[in-house]
Amino acid sequence: MSEQRTRVVVIGGGYAGTMAANHLRVRSDIDITLVNPRPVFVERIRLHQMVAGSGTATVDYPTLLGDGIRLVVDNADRIDTGDRRVLLASGAVLDYDYLIYAVGSTGAMPTVPGVAEFANSIADLESAKRLRYALADLHRDATIAVVGAGLTGIETATELAEQGRRVALVCGGILGLSLSNRGRRSVAKQLRKLDVAVLESATVEQVRWDSVVLADGTALPSAVTIWTAGFGVPDLAARSGLRTDALGRLLTDETLTSLGDDRVVAAGDAAAPSNQPLRMSCQAAIPLAAQAANTVLSRIAGAAPAVLNQAFVGQCISLGRSRGLVQLSRTDDTPVNMVVGGRTAASIKEAVCKGTVWGLRREAAKPGSYFWLKGGKRPAQQADDQQVALR
Repeated sequence: MSEQRTRVVVIGGGYAGTMAANHLRVRSDIDITLVNPRPVFVERIRLHQMVAGSGTATVDYPTLLGDGIRLVVDNADRIDTGDRRVLLASGAVLDYDYLIYAVGSTGAMPTVPGVAEFANSIADLESAKRLRYALADLHRDATIAVVGAGLTGIETATELAEQGRRVALVCGGILGLSLSNRGRRSVAKQLRKLDVAVLESATVEQVRWDSVVLADGTALPSAVTIWTAGFGVPDLAARSGLRTDALGRLLTDETLTSLGDDRVVAAGDAAAPSNQPLRMSCQAAIPLAAQAANTVLSRIAGAAPAVLNQAFVGQCISLGRSRGLVQLSRTDDTPVNMVVGGRTAASIKEAVCKGTVWGLRREAAKPGSYFWLKGGKRPAQQADDQQVALR
């Protein structure tokens, strides 16, 4: 008698989806299909390096995925939960017994006039490539405006400024909102050293092809404008009739199971457990993925899934290639007034970036080997401008 196999489809091949697919291989009787729109894995925590030309940000999937995982390069157009099917943009259909929803996050491009036409995003590979080409043709003395002073904006501004670019950072509020006071002072000091013009209280009312117009009417010259203020998520869950929060993240219970459908489990940036999502980061996404996979494994085995249990340790920020900042935090992700800076922090950040990919490869080679810190609680409110990175 042939072995009955369980079909699991993972939508999204980022940090969460890749970890979830590899972790599922602890059982040999599962057919695992990973759906991703690109044939390569994107290291989103290195996209600012790719834009500046100081590093690469892609890894080949064969080096990351365990044996037997089927990679389908396509876009998921809709999830038919009634018939348990994923309808792909190509017209193909994937049947599933369980589905892991790991679509990740996107850059939030608001309705500010001119943003769609003239601003550049850095939140995905295609946008980052276009931005890199635009910067390559730019005169070295031309001003680049980076809008948004969350961790994405800070990393982008410092990476470019370190190369001698003229950069203006339009904060729209507090510089490094998720950092402690000491962390913000350290970042501000490095920005001054790099001659970045920091406009802390300025907000953008309009983006033009050659400038950004601030709320006070000032037209700040900008040959290239980079918009990093905020992140959103794909609307696949909402389009598929699944319950979502206001941003579009899939609403789940504490086992990461979709409310109303125990065959759909969420992981990563697009998950909202108990309507209290964790900070968008691969520090959160990878443990979420392992736990989402464990939920599926428990259901296959007929056991009760464990509830969400993970902790944060801090945020790692690159301030160019030679400097960085490590902001330590409580296990609930709230910062403490303790940081590590300078070259030591830069080395830690690079080690974290390399270690993230190493961890995915290790899980591919030895499913179930991944472990994560536990015991943290989720803060009541998250910062609006979040960096998608291991921080």
